[in-house]
Amino acid sequence: MEKDMLLKQYLSDDDRYADLINGFVFGGEQIVTADSLSEMDTQTGNWKIAIPEGKKRNKGKIKYRDLIKKAAFGINFAVIGIENQNEVDYLMPLRSMAYDIAEYERQAAVIKKQVRQKNGINSGEFLSGFEKTSKLNPCITIVLFYGEYWEGSRDLYSLLDFTDIPLKVRKLVNNYRINLLEINNLKDTCQFKTDLKQVFGFIKNSKDKNKLKELVQNDVSFQGMDEDAYNVAAVFTKAGELMKIKKFHKKGEKVNMCQALTELIEDSRMEGKVEGKIEGKAETAIEFLEEIDEIPERLRKTIMEQQDIEILRKWIQLAAKVDSMEEFESKMLE
Repeated sequence: MEKDMLLKQYLSDDDRYADLINGFVFGGEQIVTADSLSEMDTQTGNWKIAIPEGKKRNKGKIKYRDLIKKAAFGINFAVIGIENQNEVDYLMPLRSMAYDIAEYERQAAVIKKQVRQKNGINSGEFLSGFEKTSKLNPCITIVLFYGEYWEGSRDLYSLLDFTDIPLKVRKLVNNYRINLLEINNLKDTCQFKTDLKQVFGFIKNSKDKNKLKELVQNDVSFQGMDEDAYNVAAVFTKAGELMKIKKFHKKGEKVNMCQALTELIEDSRMEGKVEGKIEGKAETAIEFLEEIDEIPERLRKTIMEQQDIEILRKWIQLAAKVDSMEEFESKMLE
């Protein structure tokens, strides 16, 4: 399954969504609960630009956010979106701002419809479709970055060329910063209470086998991971073998990452030993072939002169499986 789809499926779970908000916004304090979240449509659109009369109106493009939910706080709620980034998006401040503005425009459109059906509103309220007492719900976008280092802009100012622009003008330009969570730069993952802790920890240490092994062995939660959590952790190691190992588990069962990782490491070690043995005996095998009179001349010619890779590989692999030249000779003549 595609990495983006795995992430969306994994993070769409309300418990994890709430945990991400609590871990990122509140430092691990349990403020948002799963049952305080409600689904929203991820479809959004560009706000329309005013077009002179007589010209065709631009309907704007439809875009889709990765994830977005309402989080209730008392009698109010905030709209919180999540954007997954595997690569740096150098226009992320503008993109993030556009997502939030589109959400405010969506809210304003809903209010406008309601306001224009009311009696007793003044002309300004009717024209704007917004009463003096109307309010929009706050919206934020959290950017989750899974790469090594975010070298892109972190606010709108970084995208703007202020060369020769007077300071008084610059002060009037509103800034917009992104809410960035760099997984690989987390000091630790203890602020997360769901399996986000294990998954983010696994991603963070995925390039260091020793740290990864230590992480998995010291946390019993890795012995029984949900399948979608295992999938996300595995796909970020770029080790397809972890996904292959998982296929022996029944769908929906808990997956033992500790066992899978041990099997992966042992398989890698075994492959390395075999390859080393093959390489070490390659030259000896070729030399030995020249010394065996029983080999038909035609076969000898195929191996030694034509250098048929598959046949040569067969003899080399055979050499890797035996412990003596006598055994090698015996097997080769069978």
